[in-house]
Amino acid sequence: MSARRALRLGILISGRGSNMAAIARQCREGRIAAEVAVVISERPEAAGLVTAREYGIPARALAWPGAAHRAQFEREAAAALDAAGAELIVLAGFMRILSGQFVAARAGAILNIHPSLLPKYPGLHTHRRVLAGGDRVHGATVHFVTSELDGGPRVLQSRIAVRPGDTEETLSARVQATEHIIYPKVIGWRADGRLEWRGELPWLDGQPLTQPLLEDFDA
Repeated sequence: MSARRALRLGILISGRGSNMAAIARQCREGRIAAEVAVVISERPEAAGLVTAREYGIPARALAWPGAAHRAQFEREAAAALDAAGAELIVLAGFMRILSGQFVAARAGAILNIHPSLLPKYPGLHTHRRVLAGGDRVHGATVHFVTSELDGGPRVLQSRIAVRPGDTEETLSARVQATEHIIYPKVIGWRADGRLEWRGELPWLDGQPLTQPLLEDFDA
C-alpha cells in the first residue's frame, strides 16, 4: 500500500503562532497526513516566524501597513501560497480580515479557529465577554472561512467550564490548550479525505455537517 500524500498547508499568523507550532509538530510526528509548506505573517516581528524557521518551514513576512494595503498583501500572499503548493490555508491567530474576493476564490479551502463557542462572541475580546456575560461554559470553534466574520460553517468545537475565579488570562490559557488539540484534528480529517467541502457546506464521512461536533474537555 502506498503512503498517503501529505496535504500541503499554508499557515497565516500574526503573533506567537502557538497553533501553527502545534500543527507543525503533529505533521512532523506523522499524526496527521499533512505538511506545512509555508508560514506567512503581516508582522515581520511575529515570533511565530522564528518558530516556523526552527521547524525548517519556509516563513516570510509580507507588509500590511494599513487597511488600504490589503489588496497588495493578498496578491503577494496568494503568490506565495501558490508557489508553495498550498492546498489548504490555515488561519492561526491571523488578526486581519481577508477580503470577500480572496475568500470566495478559495471557498472551502480556508480554515480558522476562533476562541469562543460560535455563533456566540464573534470578533475580539471573547474571554472578557464570556466573563461579563456570566457564561458557565466557554471554548473554541474550528470553522470554514466565508465572507462573514467568524460566520462560516462550524466543524468542531471544544468546551470547558468557566470556573469561579477565572480571569481572561486563565480562560485564554485553558481554551488555547484545547485549540492545540481540535485544530490539528480537523486538519487531519481534511488530509484523510474525511472532511470535504460540497457546495456551501462541509461534509464529514459522507454526511452533511449541519451542526458542529463537540468535544467536552471537562467531561
